[in-house]
Amino acid sequence: MAITYLEAIREAQARALKEHDNVYIYGQDVSEFGGAFKATKGLSEMFPGRVLDSPISEDAMIGSAVGAAIEGMRPIIEMQFADFSSIAFNQIVNQAATQFYRTGVSCPITVRLPSGGTEGSGPFHSQSLESIYSHYPGLVVMTPATVEDAYTMLIEAVEIDDPVIFCEHKFLYYHLKADALPEDNLPVGKARLARTGRHATLVTNSAMVHECLRAAKQLEGEGYDLEIVDLRTVKPIDTDTILGSVARTGRILAVGEGFPWGGVTSEVISRVTAEGFHLLDAPPQRHNCRDTPIPYHPNLWKAHRPAANSIADAARSLLHL
Repeated sequence: MAITYLEAIREAQARALKEHDNVYIYGQDVSEFGGAFKATKGLSEMFPGRVLDSPISEDAMIGSAVGAAIEGMRPIIEMQFADFSSIAFNQIVNQAATQFYRTGVSCPITVRLPSGGTEGSGPFHSQSLESIYSHYPGLVVMTPATVEDAYTMLIEAVEIDDPVIFCEHKFLYYHLKADALPEDNLPVGKARLARTGRHATLVTNSAMVHECLRAAKQLEGEGYDLEIVDLRTVKPIDTDTILGSVARTGRILAVGEGFPWGGVTSEVISRVTAEGFHLLDAPPQRHNCRDTPIPYHPNLWKAHRPAANSIADAARSLLHL
């Protein structure tokens, strides 16, 4: 029976609760209701007293988690939407991220952020914030793009002694399925070659991996063979795999769902330019969503974010440089 991306996240949390007595889940409506997207459905019955509803205060949720982590717990905090984590920004970047640096005491919290856009979600429920959190030392930022990574990386996130921002993409919750859950995975910080190719490299993460794969399929019919690098984690970032791919193809297009000013795609291009300029046969390019608030209307949203057709167009332009 196929398992969805969302079910993999639920199963990973169940395994973490089963294997670690000091793990608990905390968030708005995560107990009997099962969370906004049902990622914790049934877990409160399986693990009484360890899946706890929080007040509607993201600041308090993370603040209490930091305190619990200092005392030896490993909290999993569910934000209803990634956008709402901005309310807890001070606790995440000034408390959790700096805790070990300031005190030598670890802060093993995992903050789950339902990230990215879906039709009709608008500007307050659709943002991709991995770039913002990657800016801060002390945080590990994960962006799983497959069912397998959603499962294994969340398990690993709970076991890491540093605070982890786990960016799970809402659009993948039900759209993505796998035949079974894996036991093995690549280590944190290691990128994955989602597709091998020779004419250009597309570096991306999260839901954009699948849009890039569709774009590559389009260009395959035109005689172009694109290589796709799935970053998996954006902090740390796997520069070696990126440069190794560019060495094979000579061209790079960085694709991200986040806003274009700064961000993951900018970091990728900066590193390639600084460390792999001699490998390039054409100027490096990037493709992001439009530099506007995210629209509500489904057609406007589709035009706002990168998708297979626009990525294919950007890749064609790169290939003709």
